[in-house]
This record gives sequence, structure tokens and C-alpha cells, in this order.
Amino acid sequence: MAEAGGGASATIAITVVVCLAPREVREWTLDLPVGATVADALHASCGTATLSALEEGGAPCVGIWGRVANLDVVLQPQDRVEIYRPLKVDPKVARRERFARQGARTTGLFARRRPGGKSGY
Repeated sequence: MAEAGGGASATIAITVVVCLAPREVREWTLDLPVGATVADALHASCGTATLSALEEGGAPCVGIWGRVANLDVVLQPQDRVEIYRPLKVDPKVARRERFARQGARTTGLFARRRPGGKSGY
């Protein structure tokens, strides 16, 4: 948003969100210059200490509004930059284990079987 004046530079409003632990969300609202990248937003918001904690297995996985983005993507006004934590358990594996614990008769189609009906109907 350019200001009516001589040498004022234009800025865009950006939100940066990170979930460091379950139920612990931090959010920053920043005014960055036009042409700023995702990397610029991360350094302006989190600082190096938080970024180094997130970079345990390489570069942090980041996205804009839920879509994975590279660090060199140029930001648009009102973008929401999200920093993602790695999953501790693969969702497919967790579902298989949960299904094995509950048993086949108490989940899914088998949970609401009509009395006298065939299995799976």
C-alpha cells in the first residue's frame, strides 16, 4: 500500500504462524517491503533460534495458506506463511494400528449391522 508522500516505500501485511508443540501456536503479523520472500518473513518473525530448532532434519517445511511453498517464493499482500512440524507417526500406520486394536467387528461398516443381516451389509 503506497503512501502519499515522497520517498516512502510500499509494504505488505503478512502473517507468520508456527506450531512449536501440540496446542502451542505462535503468530506474528509483519509489514514487509513489496517483493519480500518467504525466507525474509521467516527471519523477520521467528528469528534464528526458533528456525534452528525447526531445521532439525534440513530446511523447515513451509507453506502459504496450506500449500507447500519454497523459501524463494515472493509474498503477496495478506498471505499467511505457515511453518509445519514433521509428523511423529505416519497417519496410515496409526490407522492400521488403531484398527488392529479395536478389531474388525467394531469399526466401519461392521459397527452398525442390522440384526439378522449378513456380515458387511
